Amino acid sequence: MRLRSVLRFAPMVLALSACFGPMDAPKSGLRLSDETPTRLAQASLPTLPPMKVFAAPRPSAPTRSNIAIARDILDLSFRLESGRDLPAFTRFEGPIRVAVTGQPAPGMTEDLRRLLARLRSEARIDIDFGRGPNQIIVQAVPGREIRKHLPQAACFVVPGITDLGQYHAARRRGDTDWAQLRVRETIAVIVPNDVSPQESRDCLHEELAQALGPLNDLYRLPDSTFNDDNMNTVLTGFDMLVLRATYAPELRSGMRRDQVARALPGVLARLNPQGNGRAARFLPDTPTDWIESIQSALGPRGTVAGRSAAANRALMIARNSGWQDHRLAFSHFTVARLIQSYDREAAYAHLTRALRLYRARPETATHAAHVAAQLAAHAIHGGDGTRALALLEGQDAVAHQSENAALLASIQMLRAEALELTGQDGAAGSVRLDSLGWARYGFGPDWAVRAKLNEIAALRPASVRG
Repeated sequence: MRLRSVLRFAPMVLALSACFGPMDAPKSGLRLSDETPTRLAQASLPTLPPMKVFAAPRPSAPTRSNIAIARDILDLSFRLESGRDLPAFTRFEGPIRVAVTGQPAPGMTEDLRRLLARLRSEARIDIDFGRGPNQIIVQAVPGREIRKHLPQAACFVVPGITDLGQYHAARRRGDTDWAQLRVRETIAVIVPNDVSPQESRDCLHEELAQALGPLNDLYRLPDSTFNDDNMNTVLTGFDMLVLRATYAPELRSGMRRDQVARALPGVLARLNPQGNGRAARFLPDTPTDWIESIQSALGPRGTVAGRSAAANRALMIARNSGWQDHRLAFSHFTVARLIQSYDREAAYAHLTRALRLYRARPETATHAAHVAAQLAAHAIHGGDGTRALALLEGQDAVAHQSENAALLASIQMLRAEALELTGQDGAAGSVRLDSLGWARYGFGPDWAVRAKLNEIAALRPASVRG
């Protein structure tokens, strides 16, 4: 089994909530940060415009050296997230066919169709809808059915079954053990059908990639969905290169790690020639205690104080390790996310440090956009529309390229509030209207879109609210 946890299911953009008032003291330490907006919040708006969807993908090419990428592929392919080593390289051998069962939500099949087209064109994998000996079954079921089997899962991928109802029996038989596989033949991808279109799509991207290729996640990867920080929500250029290498003719199921290691330099030289001359930049492995601290901080259990302590513990580990990369930035971001409801000044300082680190490298532009949105929320709360507009400048383009509609809509809603604070009411109305189509994809039903509008509008100081 390989699952996408409920921790990763909530878009990180939801942490920019209106959490600064005295009424805000929920158990998570954030208002509307870890769950879908409540139905009680309703904005006074006419019928919402049609949902917007992203057109042609524009993934950025990998920026690391082939030597570093080979190391990444080996660590992704020969280990599970639990830390357990895998004895053999596995993949599908031959054409792969995908079938959809259950009750897919509107738009899910089209999102899957777009994903399969990307896998054919970018990863050069022979994959399409249909039935065959190499089969991936995408089953769409209510989220509560998934949680009956795996309480902490939002969606997951598992070998040896074609239906969620088969899971427990197959697990008892050992059919779901990835370490026992020598070749992939039948794999089920279980996704929820009662979430926002973006959440459904994100599950498809992550779990289908795991069904096809690597089973591990690595926090050291800044430009990948194979990373539990949840900043990249659709398959990146790096991810497509990893999958294309996985299905290179030089590799085959059953190979040992040392055999794959010998083959990868030639594979990557052919598939990614621009990575040949780049200097290798090896980030150190991520220690288990940092991972456990981050999981405790962002998980659903524990008190605000306990989770904040875990976040600070992760930050201390990052600092003591001498990191100056995206993991240090994520540590600051996590601390800020947990303390902003009761220590706005300290949260602002942590977010400022995170933004500086994320802006240092182009592959973390999406990460920087998340943090810039958080800081803009702080600026709007302080009545500084000019500062908010400066922080948000260009961030909508970043969110659009990364195909994150929830982030894009939130950035536009924040920008509309900032424009109104600076007296640009006409421009604010146009930007806010444009945000709504993206919000319908990112947040789902109309009540959730209106709730998000209300939440962001509530950031403004009471003295300047209309």
